Amino acid sequence: MGKFLKTGKVVLLLQGRFAGRKAVIVQNSDNGTKERKYGHALVAGIDKYPLKIRKSMSKKRQAFRSRVRPFIKVCNHTHLMPTRYTMEMDKDLKGKVSVAEDSKKVESKKLVRAMFQDRYKAGKNKWFFQKLRF
Repeated sequence: MGKFLKTGKVVLLLQGRFAGRKAVIVQNSDNGTKERKYGHALVAGIDKYPLKIRKSMSKKRQAFRSRVRPFIKVCNHTHLMPTRYTMEMDKDLKGKVSVAEDSKKVESKKLVRAMFQDRYKAGKNKWFFQKLRF
C-alpha cells in the first residue's frame, strides 16, 4: 500500500476535542519515533470557522466575522480520515511549526493563523474554510 498521508493533505479528525474538524498535515511520521511508537502526523486545522458576511455589514464587523482560529496537534494516523483535497503549504511554514514547548506552539499558531487568513481572504481552498455539515 502506498503512502497517501503526505504533507499538504487535507484530513478530517475522527477522535478527540477536534473531532469532525478539517486539518492539513504539516509533518508526517509513518514509522513513529521514540516518544510515539506509532504512525502520527502534526496537523494544523481550523478550531473556529469564519462566519458568513454580507455587504450591508460594516468593514469592522466583516473583518471580525472573517477571522479564523487555528489549532495545532499531533494525531495518530488511525484518528485521521484523508480527503481528496490537498493544500500547498508555504515554504516558510514547513520547518517552523513545532509543538515541543508552549512558547513554540504559540508562535506556530500565529504563523498558521496568518497563512489560513491569507488563503481565506484570497478565496483559495474554499471547501477547507466551510463548516462540515453532516
